[in-house]
Amino acid sequence: MFDEKKALDEAVEKFRSLMEAQLARAKKIKEDKDFTDYDALDTIVIGICGGDGIGPIITKESERVLAFLLKDEVARGKVTFKEIDGLTIENRAACNKAIPDDVLEELKSCHVILKGPTTTPRAGDPWPNVESANVAMRKELDLFANMRPVRVAEEGIDWTFFRENTEGGYAVGSHGVNITDDLAVDFTVATQEGCERIAKLAYEYAKKNNKGKVSIITKANIIKTTDGKFLKTAQNIGKDYPEIVTDDWYVDITTAKLIDPMRRKDFKVFVLPNLYGDIITDEAAEFQGGVGTAGSANIGKKYAMFEAIHGSAPRMITEGRGQYADPCSMLRASVMLLSHIGYQKEANALEAALDKCMFEEKRLTITGRDNGCTCSEFGDYVMETITEMTK
Repeated sequence: MFDEKKALDEAVEKFRSLMEAQLARAKKIKEDKDFTDYDALDTIVIGICGGDGIGPIITKESERVLAFLLKDEVARGKVTFKEIDGLTIENRAACNKAIPDDVLEELKSCHVILKGPTTTPRAGDPWPNVESANVAMRKELDLFANMRPVRVAEEGIDWTFFRENTEGGYAVGSHGVNITDDLAVDFTVATQEGCERIAKLAYEYAKKNNKGKVSIITKANIIKTTDGKFLKTAQNIGKDYPEIVTDDWYVDITTAKLIDPMRRKDFKVFVLPNLYGDIITDEAAEFQGGVGTAGSANIGKKYAMFEAIHGSAPRMITEGRGQYADPCSMLRASVMLLSHIGYQKEANALEAALDKCMFEEKRLTITGRDNGCTCSEFGDYVMETITEMTK
């Protein structure tokens, strides 16, 4: 006979354990030091972590373009690349870990990481229920800010999203409780320090880049405790930036207003909790041509990781189409990587070349099939364009 009291007691004990871990995390992030000073490093180590599916293909192509842009820095020893394998779904499943221990140590030996897409098991997949490698990496390296730019000049769109990366519904997303067959519970988490640091990063970006407005996106009218903390904390941070207009929106109406041709031009910088940021940034990427055209930065104080925002597309590998994978999302992420480590001239050159190759000249087109160019052919096209534009 089912013992409901025992099940409830076990759930309460699990909740206690989870909350103790979150309190320890909250204390730890208060101890963070300043951001890494890349100019002060003798050598900047860029980790190249291919992931799985099409990940190794598009990541390798991006590494090739980065090496082309940074060839002088590599020659003088200021920049080096470190290849990191082992983040395939097969290896993660064999270890039954989101990130195998040896892979995590290799990641921690780098300053910045260019990471390919990774497969996260779903119900019905032939893999154990390991946590998302992305979520685990953000936690382990404390990559608290996910930054995603979306720009479409002809539509008047110039958006930059700052998604909190380590809390919200994803903080303990793999540790919900099936209390009984009739009741399942998951948790959302917000810490004071977590809310403060993402808001400060967004406002500092707006200030340095003359954006003029920060929009706080929550569902604080319904999720009153955690979303309420996020909203109030961001509003309080905004008071330190009187030159910047602060407004706040609920996430549901935000999704509607992003497709309003007049209202969407008013948005500049967004700051959002984890789950809402995940959803909204995928919607926003569609204006730019889809998730295959967008990259993202995952920023912490010690480490930073740059990636595409799409998945690993295992079907393309199964069907033998991997060589036709589109590297543009990883190349856009590479733009942000270059800027982050202080190579703004090279970042601008790559961004300008991508704009020309993807939207203006379009001499080669990626289709994902043999009626378009291959990943490496597009990489060659980008590098040829950089050379032509910098003569």
